[in-house]
Amino acid sequence: MKLTVVAVGKIREKSLRAVADGYLERVRHYARTAEVEVKTDAELTRAVPREATVIALDPGGDAVTSRELAKRLERWSGRGKGELAFVLGGAEGIPEPLLASAHARLSLSSLTLPHRLARVVLFEQLYRAFTIIRGEPYARED
Repeated sequence: MKLTVVAVGKIREKSLRAVADGYLERVRHYARTAEVEVKTDAELTRAVPREATVIALDPGGDAVTSRELAKRLERWSGRGKGELAFVLGGAEGIPEPLLASAHARLSLSSLTLPHRLARVVLFEQLYRAFTIIRGEPYARED
């Protein structure tokens, strides 16, 4: 499985970047994972790997539990070449054509999250999903 997280903007705060990097390294123990940062919403589409299953992070998307995310991650990884792209837009969200063409839409929370914090939450939830899939002790979902 290969994961690509495509996001608008950089995480500039050193402490938040350190947390993001920590979870990103944990995710990389389970799957080849790349983080692609673009400057504008318009660049998102070009940055998404061509044959990837696209999962748009969108407030109007499905609200799922960590266990459900783990199940979906397993299901999505079986598609095509097993390449997944998680897309996070900037302040204006994901451009409508990209949102409409996404294979799935997920909501991380019904709360409004800054995009850089949403990326950290995504990395943590991906890590949690992998630990659920493997039955490892990090996930205390019972």
